[in-house]
Amino acid sequence: MRQRATVKKTIKKIFFLSLGAVLFAHCLPAQAQQPKKIPRIGILSDTVVARTEAFRQGLRELGYVEGKNLIVVYPSASGTAAARAAELVRLKVDVIATGGATTTRAAKEATSTIPIVFLQDPDPVGNGLVTSLGRPAGNLTGLSQMTADLAGKRLELLRAVLPKLSRLGVLGNSANAGNGIQLRETERAASTVGVQLQYLDILSAKDIETAFRDANKERAEAVLLLGGPVFNANRTLLAQYAVKSRLPAAYNLSEYVEAGGLMSYGANRADLDRRAATYVDKILKGAKPADLPVEQPKKFDFVINLKAAKQIGLKIPPNVLARADRVIR
Repeated sequence: MRQRATVKKTIKKIFFLSLGAVLFAHCLPAQAQQPKKIPRIGILSDTVVARTEAFRQGLRELGYVEGKNLIVVYPSASGTAAARAAELVRLKVDVIATGGATTTRAAKEATSTIPIVFLQDPDPVGNGLVTSLGRPAGNLTGLSQMTADLAGKRLELLRAVLPKLSRLGVLGNSANAGNGIQLRETERAASTVGVQLQYLDILSAKDIETAFRDANKERAEAVLLLGGPVFNANRTLLAQYAVKSRLPAAYNLSEYVEAGGLMSYGANRADLDRRAATYVDKILKGAKPADLPVEQPKKFDFVINLKAAKQIGLKIPPNVLARADRVIR
């Protein structure tokens, strides 16, 4: 009897162990079949292809494959930056990546909860995007172009081309949030080398011709451009009037030189865009934008257009040409 009871207990034990194994085996496929959420990155930029390819390359370098473990979302091409930002918010993307000051501000006004990474901004603090570079606060972070800080370098390069430079026209836009600090930094740099400034306010494209006419009237020997959306949208027109006025001009972005301008010195934007991908990666892994300090440029570009120099009758010294990262002939 005792032996029979022992056998029954053994059979019963084996039965329950087998049943547990079967149930466990059935649970595993059910859990495995639960789809893992794929993060969605909304891109808000006025020039999608040109400004975001380096950013997307940075994501690929970090192991992200679009359509597999990452979905990139673009809003409708039509509409204002504010309307496109609102669309991305409605789509409930996980992160918004912005390509310029205008789109970053639009995204900031559209949401205070979705993390925003600006690929580059000329002056994040001056533009009111973050409270400080070290402690951004809020839901924004990204990379700075250091536009204001580089004003002195652009003035230095102009003086290398024009050693006797004493009167400089400064083209700015008072409606641009970062205009004030850019102008102050330019004034500070000019005062140390004894260059007199003439500020010329350009609020729209129709003011460009007047500004250059006034620069000639006040006997400016060159012009220096401050950053701003109005200027970015009228690069070719600015370059044309600089040539027409026979005024050497220094810009903050190489795109102005490619459009016919004389020279530029500024942050390498492709490098900034690529590095911005690391912010998205950290945020997707749980980091908060407020805890990610705004980074500054590591690479800078000095570009010269010899065609523009020839058009205004200017000879670029060999030692200045040797310093250029790129020369357009």
